Amino acid sequence: MSGSVDSAMTSAASSPTTPLSTHALVPPSSALPALEAQDVRLRGDYIIYRRRWFILILFVMFSMSNAFNWIQYSIITNIITRYYGVEAYLVDWCSMIYMVSYIPLIFPASWYLQKRGLRSAVVVGSLGTMLGTLVKCFSVAPDRFAVTFAGQTIVAVSQVFVLGIPPRLAAVWFGADQVSTACAIGVFGNQLGIALGFLLPPIMVPDSEDLDEISAGLYTMFISVAVICALLFVAILFVFREKPPTPPSAAADSAEAEASASYVQGILRLVKNPGYILLLLSYGMNVGAFYAISTLLNQVVLSHFPGETLNAGRIGLLIVVAGMLGSVVCGYILDKTSKLVTLVVYCLSLLFMLGYTFVFQTQVLALVFVMAGALG
Repeated sequence: MSGSVDSAMTSAASSPTTPLSTHALVPPSSALPALEAQDVRLRGDYIIYRRRWFILILFVMFSMSNAFNWIQYSIITNIITRYYGVEAYLVDWCSMIYMVSYIPLIFPASWYLQKRGLRSAVVVGSLGTMLGTLVKCFSVAPDRFAVTFAGQTIVAVSQVFVLGIPPRLAAVWFGADQVSTACAIGVFGNQLGIALGFLLPPIMVPDSEDLDEISAGLYTMFISVAVICALLFVAILFVFREKPPTPPSAAADSAEAEASASYVQGILRLVKNPGYILLLLSYGMNVGAFYAISTLLNQVVLSHFPGETLNAGRIGLLIVVAGMLGSVVCGYILDKTSKLVTLVVYCLSLLFMLGYTFVFQTQVLALVFVMAGALG
């Protein structure tokens, strides 16, 4: 939003003829054309800024870049073990470091988000992601697995400034009837990054016995990701904003009030909420199964279908793409009704997880694709 719009908002605030709402400022009718020309529109008593979509897209790109790094090693486990001369469990740790680092660091990261704000958290997360990907560029040599794992660890630590952002961003920037949709789109970025992490590494890094060919593929992948992360960091640094000039909804007002509340008291209220605890446990089991499937997908597929490295990546891609579709659809449904959405999703997850567990026994690759899509 240009400075002229902010000036217009300030002028409107000081005008004695401007009607005031309890939560938000409503510009006089004479100011509406100018505001609308600057990409601002009204919804009820709150001002909705079209710039919110650009802020959301920028976050989605950042989230995508971080999530891509999570699975880029595990989906080519057979190639990484051959190149670096390490055991498969060490490659699995390139994925698991994301989950292990998240557990202790999410609490200080959540505190940082609450106390320092949305923009600061996104800048720190983007900076860490960029630095981690740059470190990986120096790990292209068979004796440098420790270097590549160090870079992966930096990116993994940075993800704690990613996963908690979508609900906060949605509440601060979006109207009350768009919060769930905006949150789902924010999560969409993470899923898109994972999808690309399944798809591109098997294409970019050849399944070859020639270590020089693998080196060339790894270097191309690492440098490409590092350049993208660097560009995103610069864009976030200069473009990403903390919040709009005025709150777009009551949810945004609540978010601001929450930011000033005690972090410890907020945690205690959650711990004492039976509904939250139930959701925490059920969601934890659900997403834990997905992470396990993703981390071991290359090894499971190749144990039943030797030589199908590319198809292992495609199966992972299918799982995530189907999940992305489901995420957006469920977000839309949640904006219309909250009835039974979580229960239905969990029941379907259980049903198709059972199918996925036994489908490999058929030794029919096409059926694995079908069940993977249903599970996703």
